[in-house]
Amino acid sequence: MFMVLSFSTGAIGQPSEAEIEMRAKEVGRSLRCVVCQNQSIDESDAPLAMDMRELVRDRLRDGDSNTEVISYMRERYGDYVLLKPPVQRNTYILWLTPFILLLAGLGWFFVNSGRREDER
Repeated sequence: MFMVLSFSTGAIGQPSEAEIEMRAKEVGRSLRCVVCQNQSIDESDAPLAMDMRELVRDRLRDGDSNTEVISYMRERYGDYVLLKPPVQRNTYILWLTPFILLLAGLGWFFVNSGRREDER
C-alpha cells in the first residue's frame, strides 16, 4: 500500500513528457545555436544544439521554469545565446547599428541625388 501511494504522489508533481517537450520547444525557440548563429536550438541540426536541447529538457524535468532555464543558459553561454538580446549598455551598438546605417544610407542618397540634379 505504501509503495502505491508513494508512486502516485510522485507522479502528481512531475510534468508529463508531452508537457516537457512542448515547453522545451518554446524555450528552444528563444535560444540561439552558438554554432549556427542565426538559428534557434530548436531549428538547428548541429550536435551542440542537440546537446543544448537535451540540457533544456533535463532542467525542465528537474522542475525549473522556462524563465529559470533561459537564465541558466544565459549564465552558461552569455547574452549571445539569446535570440532577442536585452537592451543594455553592452548591446547598444547591436541595437543602434541598423538605425545608424539606415540614416547614413538615406543621407548619402539625398546628398548624391542633389548633386546629380546640379550637374544637369
